[in-house]
Amino acid sequence: MPVSEVPYNSFFFQWEIMLEEWAQANLPGGVIRAISWLSMFGEELVMIAVLGFLYWGWNKKLGRRVGLNIIMTLIITPMIKNIFIRRRPYFESEGIDLLRKIEPDADTYDIVAQGYSFPSGHSAGSVATYGSLAVYGTEPEYGLIRSHRIRKIVQGILMAAAVALPLLVGLSRVVVGAHYPTDVLTGWALGLLVIFLVPWLEDRINNRWIFYIILLAVSAAGFFYCTSTDYFTCFGMLVGFVLAEAFEQKYVRFENTRNLVRCILRVLGGAAIYLALNKLLKLPFSGEFLESATMAAFLVRTVRYAVVIFVDLGVYPMLFRVTAEIGKKKAA
Repeated sequence: MPVSEVPYNSFFFQWEIMLEEWAQANLPGGVIRAISWLSMFGEELVMIAVLGFLYWGWNKKLGRRVGLNIIMTLIITPMIKNIFIRRRPYFESEGIDLLRKIEPDADTYDIVAQGYSFPSGHSAGSVATYGSLAVYGTEPEYGLIRSHRIRKIVQGILMAAAVALPLLVGLSRVVVGAHYPTDVLTGWALGLLVIFLVPWLEDRINNRWIFYIILLAVSAAGFFYCTSTDYFTCFGMLVGFVLAEAFEQKYVRFENTRNLVRCILRVLGGAAIYLALNKLLKLPFSGEFLESATMAAFLVRTVRYAVVIFVDLGVYPMLFRVTAEIGKKKAA
């Protein structure tokens, strides 16, 4: 579908436009750049780094729970976006610029690539990421912290981060012209809902495959109406996540490490694979095809992200077993 034919709605409170125009016109350039940088705490690579540190390094059971919360938040957000199809603020006023693109390589006014505005995916994702850590990160079932006193201190730190970071991300999304304040508020509420609803459902369905089939079936509804690339990206991530968990538990069963250096090396290796494989899987297709708003291009995007996540979470940890065995032989 040509960009000019993509459907959209324009609705906002006048004070939202006035606030964003004022911010971009009156805040110093250095302040705006610093605020823009805060968006990274709600972006894909940072959330993957947090997930990777937990899953590959610290505690894969906690990593799965946090990771599933993140992915479900990111997939529900574009499903809602494609219902309300709200254009971003910079479409509505010449006094507002998009200072941080969602898709850096795409045209600023390409709605398919840049996505719709309501609700804010960055805001929802940041709540899902840091809120999940605060709620579940110190639970005794994960065995991360045995001391009750230390657990309370860490929980307080995580709770402070779970409030502060989403607030800063939301502020950033407004200042850079990517979202209205009402987008941010709704994103926060959505992220908060997911981090309690998905684990609640997970704990009440004994069969893991039934649980995942329910999530996939609900999420697949977006294929009937979503026209923005973010939905197909996230659906692919969910498919890859489900397959990777089954593969890892049956064939890999890697062990976590509390060694900070090893954790960091595992995260760096996983990030490198994520970026390299994503680029590699684009090579068979032309840039024009990948940027087209066709179902074929959307399906390729879905499969690409499913493969990337499957390899990163399911196959890549096989290297940990190899390196662990080498280390044991050297020690012997």
